[in-house]
Amino acid sequence: MTSTERRRQFGAYLASLRRRSNRSQRQLAGALCAASGTQSITRNEVSRWERGDRVPDVWLPALAQVLAVPLTDLEQAAAYARGDSLARLPGVTPTLADLLPNGDVLEALATPGGRRISTTTVEGLAARVHGLRLADDVLSGGDLIGPAFRELRCAVRLFQESGHSEDTGRALLVQIGELGQIAGWIASDAGHAEDAERAYRLGISAARQAGDGVLVAQLASSLGYHLSNTGREREGLELAEAAVVEAGPDAPAVTRALFMDRVAWAHTRAGEPQPALRALGEAHAALNTTGGAPAPLWAYWVSREELEVMDARVFTELRRPLRAVPLLQDVLGRYDATRAREVALYRSWLAVALADANEPERAAEEARQVIDASGDLSSERTAERTRTVLRRLKEYEDVPEAREVLTDYGHLLLV
Repeated sequence: MTSTERRRQFGAYLASLRRRSNRSQRQLAGALCAASGTQSITRNEVSRWERGDRVPDVWLPALAQVLAVPLTDLEQAAAYARGDSLARLPGVTPTLADLLPNGDVLEALATPGGRRISTTTVEGLAARVHGLRLADDVLSGGDLIGPAFRELRCAVRLFQESGHSEDTGRALLVQIGELGQIAGWIASDAGHAEDAERAYRLGISAARQAGDGVLVAQLASSLGYHLSNTGREREGLELAEAAVVEAGPDAPAVTRALFMDRVAWAHTRAGEPQPALRALGEAHAALNTTGGAPAPLWAYWVSREELEVMDARVFTELRRPLRAVPLLQDVLGRYDATRAREVALYRSWLAVALADANEPERAAEEARQVIDASGDLSSERTAERTRTVLRRLKEYEDVPEAREVLTDYGHLLLV
């Protein structure tokens, strides 16, 4: 491991400690100044530490005091950053290497041989991969899971059975990684949790071999999101945070925004509101960054609108309806109505937020729209959100509008 990578990991470790103390970079700088009786630490200096540009040796005692961690842990971490072969980084935020060790399917493949392929073949595969993404915008997991996994199997077989140059092989591995991500997403939407996890892990293996760190982070954060939503909240949070480290501070701004959004959701699912809200702020700050590396094609859908939806979802989950409701109403007012699954999902969050705001009549109206919009969708996500909305309405069975919805659709809770 290079010295730059060690310093970067140290920076991520320090950033994790700061977030767990519920402080922004500016607040940490202020606390350090107060603890030391000086005014020499600024937010920019804290940012340099967290990027791995500098190791704050002389500030370690003050950092230990302010962050309430043992000084020996920080000293060991600093020694690790300086390259001490006997030092290790304390395990606050595990790396992807810790969480997802090597040994996945692709690494066991035989040496490629057989028919030689060119970049034209890979370009055709890339076009089909992006076509799957665009199809997922308007179709549901149950409609797409068959085609997605056929493409994934064919791509792996192509890697196994063909000959190619080093550059073509790397491009093929990238497409297998991207296929693993969209296939995992589609499988999760279809309710095939184990297939989703396998696809994500296969994609991670391919992206690692291709040397595409940002794609590895995309797959890892997607897997973390999947785990957070399927009862494995702590694993999901660890993966989401490790993905941010894997991508690094030089990743395209749009992808950093996406990864921080998933960190926010993971904290929310883990019952950690303050870190969740700080991660939302970091996601918006990343999206506002100008310049830097161009965004990959797979991040085409990430926008301010999508970040606002995540804001509203977090606020809803944290029972802050006064913040969630106007955001969701605004987004839904300008959202593409052809994206039926997303419209149903977002309306489900609005229905719950309205119920939390003690507006059961409006919540019941939104619930009907959720059910109407999701009736023809083969999506386990929308089915589960429908059940969530109906369970919430049961708290208002004495309200006629809510009671009517439960009478008409209460059988969906038995599915």
